Amino acid sequence: MSRLWHIQGYDSGTLIFDARISVGSLSESQLKALLMALTAKAGLNFNEIVGAYAKRGTKSANALLTVQKEGPSPVFMCGTNPHFVARTIDA
Repeated sequence: MSRLWHIQGYDSGTLIFDARISVGSLSESQLKALLMALTAKAGLNFNEIVGAYAKRGTKSANALLTVQKEGPSPVFMCGTNPHFVARTIDA
């Protein structure tokens, strides 16, 4: 049995992206960067992307590309609407 990252993107409740990638293909930091890129591509404008990279607490800063990690499995999430979720599954 192999482990996979199951990555899904949703716009409201509509599935807009679904992929499975070997866990060994992405480090945790690469997975987070991927979720950020997918979220930016799917729904942010240029100024929102710039704000996501701005220093926290500055006027232009936002948290639109913050990746949250939950649970022991773990599950990674990025974005609000659209949003992307990655979790490990057995293949």
